[in-house]
Amino acid sequence: MVELTLGQHESTHAKLGFAGDTLNTAVYLKRLLGNSATVSFTTVLGRDPLSTRLVNFLHSESIDTSTISYSADRLVGLYAITTDSDGERTFSYWRNQSAARTLFQTTNTPDFSVLNEFDVLCLSAITLAILPADIRLALLNYLATLRQEKNTLVVFDSNYRQKLWESKQAAQRTISDAWRITDIALPSVDDETDLFADNNEAATISRLKNYGITRGALKRGAKGPLSLENNYEQSPDPAIYTPENYTVVDTTAAGDSFNAGYLSALVQGENATQALQSGHQCAVRVIAHSGAIVPADQWRKL
Repeated sequence: MVELTLGQHESTHAKLGFAGDTLNTAVYLKRLLGNSATVSFTTVLGRDPLSTRLVNFLHSESIDTSTISYSADRLVGLYAITTDSDGERTFSYWRNQSAARTLFQTTNTPDFSVLNEFDVLCLSAITLAILPADIRLALLNYLATLRQEKNTLVVFDSNYRQKLWESKQAAQRTISDAWRITDIALPSVDDETDLFADNNEAATISRLKNYGITRGALKRGAKGPLSLENNYEQSPDPAIYTPENYTVVDTTAAGDSFNAGYLSALVQGENATQALQSGHQCAVRVIAHSGAIVPADQWRKL
């Protein structure tokens, strides 16, 4: 999506960028992995100038765009962020008619064949929310088949945005179904609590365990992540270490960047504890900057 970062107070200036939960994760994941793995991004864009700029941005980040398709009559989605003095953000979206809402859809039946050759597939609840209900269900069924027939790993983040769903019940049903076909779970305690009204973290963990989840992390912000492995024990202190002098400027991509750090560690053969630490430290780096994606030149200095 196109990201407009608005100035504080009554400023009329805005900064143009590109972001979105899975896009943020893709960018940070590629930066962390470098040439050791190919990172691809799958979506539908328009043929408008901003869509072209987005593709050029992905190329500048060395992200494969070969599975992106294009709509002749729809545009790339857009959102604006306002951030308060504590780094908390408010979003305004313009994406009801975005090209991404047509993802996997053809004239007759949905086409998921672009997913066939990947070893790992990462999606979020936002991915599911913007799709028609029948396409969501078909996608989840297709992912279940890929897991069984190709040993494809499915990574899922339950980013819950109430306004994107037709009802809370639809969101609960769909996200529960997604958890049941997930290999690496990357939920946040806030999203899970908002959607399922869990009374505490223990209730969230119990519910996740009932889905069959045995791998991943429960994101808890400044408290640090909780491992979803080894009987859901709390992460060792080194994994949740936060530098004393860190600052919070913008938490927009905190969870997305955690996902990238966590996954990059696993891809490179590190263990679960190291992955937790990698995810948390990546998020700490990102939230010290404005906007979802830290500019590449600034990232290299971190």
